[in-house]
Amino acid sequence: MPSGCCGPAPAQGEAGGACHSETGRPDYLLWVSGVIVLACYVLYWLLDGHPDLPRWLVVMTSGVYELINRMWWGLLAAVLFVGLLDRVPRDLVMSALGRGGTVGGIARATLAGLMLDLCSHGILMVGTKLYQRGASLGQLMAFLIASPWNSLSLTIILVALIGFGWTLAFILLSMAIGVVTGLVFDRLVSRGVLPANPHTDGQNGNGASLGAQLLAALKTIKVTPGGLLNLLKDGVRDSKMVFRWLFFGIVLATAIRAFVPMDTYQTLFGPTLMGLLLTMVAATIIEVCSEGSTPIAADIVTRAAAPGNGFAFLMAGVATDYTEVMVIRDLTRSWKIALFLPLVSLPQVLVVGWILNQLG
Repeated sequence: MPSGCCGPAPAQGEAGGACHSETGRPDYLLWVSGVIVLACYVLYWLLDGHPDLPRWLVVMTSGVYELINRMWWGLLAAVLFVGLLDRVPRDLVMSALGRGGTVGGIARATLAGLMLDLCSHGILMVGTKLYQRGASLGQLMAFLIASPWNSLSLTIILVALIGFGWTLAFILLSMAIGVVTGLVFDRLVSRGVLPANPHTDGQNGNGASLGAQLLAALKTIKVTPGGLLNLLKDGVRDSKMVFRWLFFGIVLATAIRAFVPMDTYQTLFGPTLMGLLLTMVAATIIEVCSEGSTPIAADIVTRAAAPGNGFAFLMAGVATDYTEVMVIRDLTRSWKIALFLPLVSLPQVLVVGWILNQLG
């Protein structure tokens, strides 16, 4: 670890270099979506639903304002985590995650995702950095699947909305799906069906215990204002590919809110197989961060009496989310890996959701 909070920028092939090569062309998706989000946020802040504005514009601007206000802290925390991970010795990261391709390594990655109190897009930023630091493909998938809504703050909200029993069931089932999906992905890699993580060298740390490595790393930390600034700059730089799809998702989600009545959405998704399938389709189209998906999922559980649909709506943040798929494609340079995510996880979500509807 560098002696200050900020070390030199990562080299090509190290954490982030290979995935963020400069092409010399503007990132139009990032800038156009970002400008729209900024304009809607400022417009709502200035006019606050002015009656002379068209209704669809009021809905879009208020939606952008609400989503940004809910997720900003999670995104900022994720940027800081990404910057910190860039400075953590690779051996320490791999020792904490355990060995890829093993049940223990997958379980550790699942628990790591469960414990981080970040929104789904913040978790996605951290997950990409873990992959760049050498986590196996299965560990990446387990980390992402276990994470989207399983933060402490959202768990408390969910308990208040649907009760402790359903919340505990949702958490345990999402962890189980994360572990199973991670093991399947690592098995597909070992069989040559999917490419392995090029950042993995097959080693698991330098042989020292996790505690000893952590203590040695802590002794090297020196906090300076310049180091903190550089840490933040590096975190923002390495998070650009997530912000690109996040801003686009916010624009699309608020547009759907503006033109699709919420009452219609809620009445279609009862505890039937068709309702479950429609829930998955809607969750795929309506891009919401974990903060936004939790109350909607709770409403499906309580008002539509469809706990399986509520669980599926939460899990669709990873299983079918186009932001997730596109970021994984950008990260791994493989459409095959990105499309295998819904192929492996979606059937599990549908089966679990159907069972929960029968029990509910």
